[in-house]
Amino acid sequence: MAHTFEDLVNLERLAEQARAAYVAAPSDDTRAAWRDAADTFQAAVVEHAAAEGTSRYDVEMAAKRAVRHPEAKAA
Repeated sequence: MAHTFEDLVNLERLAEQARAAYVAAPSDDTRAAWRDAADTFQAAVVEHAAAEGTSRYDVEMAAKRAVRHPEAKAA
């Protein structure tokens, strides 16, 4: 099943939350959670890009931009 762009944004948000948890409390468990979340996001990006016939890089950057710079969308 192809992921929507909103799915990608949600997965990237989860990956960023997992990264923040690792930075706040580094451990094997928090690192594994971060890596799993990032891997899930990357797999969804590849699937979405293939389904849409677009660049994986462009899809990934758009999702990351939406999460990390939400104010840019409003402008």
